[in-house]
Amino acid sequence: MSHLHIDWTACDGRGLCAELLPELLAEDDWGYPVARHGKTQPTVPRHLEDVARRAVDRCPALALRLVNDPS
Repeated sequence: MSHLHIDWTACDGRGLCAELLPELLAEDDWGYPVARHGKTQPTVPRHLEDVARRAVDRCPALALRLVNDPS
């Protein structure tokens, strides 16, 4: 499994990631992504890894990254 890391210093709050990955992310009042389940780095279930990878690839600010769990 992997985690979704959001680089808050790079993010400019366009909200594209929350649109592409609504199962894990929502938008706050200013358009910045927040994890739906309260984790800073939400765990990406295997069935959502392709969708998460697409959100990472399409982030215009390059503020998302998939981080693999060391195991």
